[in-house]
Amino acid sequence: MPAPWFVRSMCSLLTVCNLIGGSVALAADAPSWMHAQVAAPLPAHDEKTTAVLLYSERVLTILPDKQIRRLTRKAFRILRPDGAGRGVVRVDLDGQTRVIGLRAWCIPTAGKDYAVNEKDALESSVIGVENGELMSDIRTRLLRIPATVPGSIVGYEVEEEQKPYVMADEWEFQDTVPVREARYTLQLPSGWAYKTTWLNHAEQAPTATGNNQWQWVVSDVAAARVEQNMPPWRGVTGRMIVALSPPDGQEPGIQSWRQMGEWYLNLTRGRRDASPEIKQKVVALTSSAPTLLAKVQALASFVQNDIRYVAIELGLGGYQPHPAAEVFAHRFGDCKDKVTLLSTMLKEIGVDSYYVIVNTERGSITATTPPNLAFNHAILAIALPGGLEDPTLLARESHPKLGRILFFDPTDSLTPFGRLAGPLQASYGMLVTADGGELVELPHLPAASNAVNRTAALTLDEQGTLRGDVHEVRLGDEAAAERYALRFATQETDQIKPVEAVAAAAFGTFLILKASTVNARLPEQPFEWKYTVEVEGYAKLAGNLLLVRPRVLGSKSSGLLETPEPRQYAIEFEGPESDTDVFEIALPPGYEVDELPPPVSVDDGFASYRSKSELVGRTLRYTRSFAIQDLSVPVSKAEELKQFYRIINDDERNSAVLRRVSP
Repeated sequence: MPAPWFVRSMCSLLTVCNLIGGSVALAADAPSWMHAQVAAPLPAHDEKTTAVLLYSERVLTILPDKQIRRLTRKAFRILRPDGAGRGVVRVDLDGQTRVIGLRAWCIPTAGKDYAVNEKDALESSVIGVENGELMSDIRTRLLRIPATVPGSIVGYEVEEEQKPYVMADEWEFQDTVPVREARYTLQLPSGWAYKTTWLNHAEQAPTATGNNQWQWVVSDVAAARVEQNMPPWRGVTGRMIVALSPPDGQEPGIQSWRQMGEWYLNLTRGRRDASPEIKQKVVALTSSAPTLLAKVQALASFVQNDIRYVAIELGLGGYQPHPAAEVFAHRFGDCKDKVTLLSTMLKEIGVDSYYVIVNTERGSITATTPPNLAFNHAILAIALPGGLEDPTLLARESHPKLGRILFFDPTDSLTPFGRLAGPLQASYGMLVTADGGELVELPHLPAASNAVNRTAALTLDEQGTLRGDVHEVRLGDEAAAERYALRFATQETDQIKPVEAVAAAAFGTFLILKASTVNARLPEQPFEWKYTVEVEGYAKLAGNLLLVRPRVLGSKSSGLLETPEPRQYAIEFEGPESDTDVFEIALPPGYEVDELPPPVSVDDGFASYRSKSELVGRTLRYTRSFAIQDLSVPVSKAEELKQFYRIINDDERNSAVLRRVSP
């Protein structure tokens, strides 16, 4: 399943941008539509704005053979030197898309215009950049516009012809810079119809500009500011989706998720037929399993771990899975291939399952998103037979027709059967059944399913040195992250780097005296760290006092909202979380507790934090809990979240005061 072009080719794009250098520019007049922008007023902007989009235009024409011709025009005025990136034109294309024209110009503040065209462009094939992708027909064409300096106007024009899999178009009119004016023109043959859906922007009525021709215009669109932990770009920026339908009697366009699912189901027909070899393997894997759950787990583990992720995505292969027999024979495939094979194997033991097509960025698809192909991943919904109950099956939901279904990602070898990784939780996917497609919300797992539970038994001496043993138990994504970090670590110095990272965030200098892991290769079990740490100068001497920070390790505070500009978008967390810490510090001889930090208790609904410092015998005991319940915090609660993190920051910096007592 192909990821969005801007995600898949980012690494390649950064490399290519450094290689294309300057194009051979010729003196040639820029077109009239660009010169019309020379005197155009700038949209509202601040002093940090690097460029503004003065004008953008898309003209979509449906050709008689159901091809789409798309003309795109954009003109920017560069305001600051770091706006020079607007002088690189990027065109993404695949086997269904043909570029029939690519031209660009610069109107400098003085002198003649510059022009470059397609022969000056460099094309890059996006191969092997991520997740084992072996072959793809997606390519990126780059063209650099010269003289992209403050004051100049740079623009380009791209003409494409496309034979789309789905008769639809998506107009993205918002940018990371302010937009003065954006236009969309639709030209349809006689008898065709269209339907528009507006996302993240008020709907605009079209104007009839000719025979079967309509135009939409938006003006003064504010810049979409990139923020840390923001929802995905698709989920927050203004866009219009156009669904196209040919005349009656012809194959209809996709107007619903049901129809989208029918289209995808048709791609998979015959792909889940079991070969004799698959049947034999199912018997071998399940014959000794004592229960139905154990049989399902055995098949899931085989596909997760024994089928290597390798993607070969050419043409329709970006969406259509390979036959299960091929995937099994070659022992490799991408996400949709692995789903296909597992679904085939489950059917052999009488368990039904269904494709679920998702986007790995929660918020890219929402409950109100119209049908489109903005997916980049495939997982499986497994119908749980009656009586199959187990507390480990957390990623399940009840479906009105299918009953209990368990969502499972056979591509994610670090997330055990029964769970889902945080980024997939509470997102939306297209469930594909015999009835077609249906948009469903994926489960939101309990916060305790993703946790770091840390305990430490430590001793403090009179010189302020702290020594002792730490035990960490990690669950869910926290466990997966540790296993991922250690997947290729063979040297002892590499194996303890995750522990060193935790310690380095807490101490200026330290020694890890020893460290070991438990269940490092068993994803279905908690991951554990056991290590011994020594920290000189941990407690600070001040006369007859020792200042000790009870919170020894691990920070839950965050500065993500400490920005001068008010927050624009919701705050997204990767997944639920529930962490605990218990630190016990044996006091040095001759000292007693003089002052303890106050207890803290805050619960804002979306997150909670509690801590307590107390003296238990001759031991300073610090306990705390931290939990994230909601995966998305609306921007209206950003100030509450900021205060929440400030409270945590103050608590983590607090010190207990120890006083030397006379013998």
